[in-house]
Amino acid sequence: MTLEGNHKRQETNNLIAGETHVVATMKRTAIIFALIILTLVAPNPAAAQNRYIVRTTGGLSSVLNLCNLLQCQVQGSLDGPVGQNFLVTSSNNLLVNLVNGTLNLVESLLGIVSVEADRLLPIPQPSLSSVPSGLYDTAPVNYYGSVVWHGYAAQPATQIIRLQDAQNGFRVAGTGIVAVIDTGVDINHPVLTSVLLPGYDFTRNQPGASEWLDVAGMQNGYIDTNTQNQQPGYVQQSTAAVLDQSTAAVLDGTPYTAFGHGTMTSGLVHLVAPQAKILPLKAFSSDGTGYLSNIVAALYYAVQHHANVVNMSFDLTSSSSALNQAVSYANKAGVVLVAAAGNESTSAPVYPAALNSSVVGIASTTNWDSRSSFSNYGSTDVWIAAPGENIVSTFPGGTYASASGTSFSSPIVAGTVSLLLSAKSQSLNQSQASSALSHGRTLTPDLNKGRLDAYQAVSAWVNNSGSTSGGSCFLFCL
Repeated sequence: MTLEGNHKRQETNNLIAGETHVVATMKRTAIIFALIILTLVAPNPAAAQNRYIVRTTGGLSSVLNLCNLLQCQVQGSLDGPVGQNFLVTSSNNLLVNLVNGTLNLVESLLGIVSVEADRLLPIPQPSLSSVPSGLYDTAPVNYYGSVVWHGYAAQPATQIIRLQDAQNGFRVAGTGIVAVIDTGVDINHPVLTSVLLPGYDFTRNQPGASEWLDVAGMQNGYIDTNTQNQQPGYVQQSTAAVLDQSTAAVLDGTPYTAFGHGTMTSGLVHLVAPQAKILPLKAFSSDGTGYLSNIVAALYYAVQHHANVVNMSFDLTSSSSALNQAVSYANKAGVVLVAAAGNESTSAPVYPAALNSSVVGIASTTNWDSRSSFSNYGSTDVWIAAPGENIVSTFPGGTYASASGTSFSSPIVAGTVSLLLSAKSQSLNQSQASSALSHGRTLTPDLNKGRLDAYQAVSAWVNNSGSTSGGSCFLFCL
C-alpha cells in the first residue's frame, strides 16, 4: 500500500473514532438531560423521608452523582470498606422509578447496580400458651464458671439435643465469635457479661448494643429488677419472665413487645456454647421492628469483625438484592449463617432462610419431637429443626424468661456450630456445617434433615462423614 493510501486509511480511522466519541458524548448528554427533565417535572415532594438501599460498582462518588441528579441524600455506607452499599433518603418520588426499573440507563451511566426500598421488618413472635416449670426452678448451679438457674441449664431442650453428651463426650464448650443480629442484649447480665463483646447499635449508629436504651426512663441503660422471691408472670403476650411488678408494668405495652428478644437469643447461644464469645448487633428496636438496611449493615459488620457464626432470628417474606449480596459476602469469608425459618406455619419461602445453599434455616419442634404448630416447614425454608417451645433463657435485668418461636430454635443451632469449631482445629465453612448438622433425628419429611442432635453433629464433623450432603455455600433467614 502507498504512503498516500496509509494516510487516507488513518484519516478514515480518525473520522470513525471521532464519530464514535461524538455519539457516546451525545448519548451521555441525552441521558443526563433526560434525568434533569425528570427532576424538573417530578411530583411535589412528599413530607416523609423515603429510605433506599443503593448498590453500586462505582463507590460513593457514583451514589453522590445519582443524588445530585435525583435530589436525594446519602446517609452513609452499609458495608464499610467494601464501598458498594449505601443508605439513601429522599422526600420525592424519583427513586421509586429506579426501584421499578424504569430508569435502567442510569446503571450504565453511573455504575448503579440496584436500588431497593428500605423495609421495616417485624420479629414475628407466637403467643406463649403457658408458663413453663423451668421458670420456677431457680436453684443455683455452676455452669462453666457462672451461677445460673437449674431451670435454664437443665431445661428439656438441652436433653433433647443431647447437649451434655456432646460437651462431655468431645470436651467441647464452643469457641470463636457468634454474632447475634437482634434487639441487642442486657450488657450487664451476670450470665453473659464475661462472654459479651462490645457490639454495635445500628438503630442509633453508635457503639454498644444495650436493650435498655429503648426503655423510657432507664438511667445508664440498666436497672436492677430485684427478682429475688418474685414469681414468673407474663410480660407480653409472647413472653413470660421473672420480674418485679414495677418493671413488669413498665414493659407491658406496644413499644416493648420484643424487649428481651436479643438477650434471650444470646442466652441460648451461651447455653449451648458457653465458651464462645458473643457479638451483639442491635438492628431491631424493642417494638420488634428493624430496617432492612440495619440488618445488611450488621451482617457486613459481623464479617469484618471476625465473627465465625451469625445468628439471624428474623425473616422477610420477599427476597432482597442487598441482603443476598451480604450473605454471599459472608459465605465467601467462611462465616456460617444460621437463620430462623419463620413462624407463619407455611412452606412459602421466607428470607434469608430460603437461601438454603447459603444459610441454614431452622424450624421449631416441641418437647415431644413433633413440629411446632406455628413453625414454617418444607425444604425451601428448613434444613433442620431444633426445640423452640417454652424455651428458658436469660432476660434483661439479670433474670430469666420463657418464649416460643423459631427465633429460639435458631441460636441453639448457632451455638452447636460453635461446638463444631471447638471440636477440630480447622476452619468450618457453610457447606461443612450444614453437612454435620444434617446428622439429626429423622422426624417428618417437612422438617428436611430432622431434629438437631448436637452429639451426632459434632461426631460427624470430627469423623468427616457425609461431607457432601450440606450443599454449597453462597447466599441469606428468622
